[in-house]
Amino acid sequence: MRFEVWRPVIAFMVLATAAFGSCGGHDDTNNVLLGTAAQILIFNGTGASPNDVRAIETVLEDNRLRYSTVNSTALNGMPESQLRKYRLLIFPGGNFIDMGKNLTPGAAANIRSAVQHNLNYLGICGGAFLAGKAAYYNGLNLTSGVTFGFYSAENAGIRKASVAISSRGAPVLEQYWEDGPQLSGWGAVVGKYPDGTPAITEGACGKGWVVLTGVHPEAPEDSRQGLTFNTPANLDNDYAGMLIRAALKGTALPHY
Repeated sequence: MRFEVWRPVIAFMVLATAAFGSCGGHDDTNNVLLGTAAQILIFNGTGASPNDVRAIETVLEDNRLRYSTVNSTALNGMPESQLRKYRLLIFPGGNFIDMGKNLTPGAAANIRSAVQHNLNYLGICGGAFLAGKAAYYNGLNLTSGVTFGFYSAENAGIRKASVAISSRGAPVLEQYWEDGPQLSGWGAVVGKYPDGTPAITEGACGKGWVVLTGVHPEAPEDSRQGLTFNTPANLDNDYAGMLIRAALKGTALPHY
């Protein structure tokens, strides 16, 4: 099963194969699960990896966190006031160019303003790329103009891997990576790749709290086929739950 979608060709960004399968949109907009008082909104529209969305949903359900989902069309029509009724917006892994191209400039501006006024944001891989400077097709620019590049494994022709992520005061966890960014230049560094570049970062955007990760701690066991992990998937999934709760509450994690 594939998780992510991106690779560089010369100076251009082009679409590769889809993470966890095809990167299509869903029609279950605002489908509230686990109750009606959802604080978390997950983007599952065009460009989002359906398998990654499901992996995130599984972690949320395991942590008994209520959530809603929203597709591209609905998000484009959602006023900032409605966005601000949620506490956390999650953009999953997937095709960040398709994500951005299928958002209107107005929707991107509404998300940015909502975050600046206290909506928190969690960007996972493609969602972390999208959080960067607006040059990426209606990118959200939650990072004070910083744009992210790929983790160095991409330059060696590696598309997916088990990577050892180190965190301050915590055991090293081997996590699933596929075409994800390294997050140099923005935020406090929560986790590092083996080459020392930031894999997970956090920081404020106005009154909102932003957490970005270039790896997939939410990845289930069946996404690991063909790779070797010394960390079991359940420990990585527990780490994903911790990241989500920190993003939801706006809590700073231990950082370098």
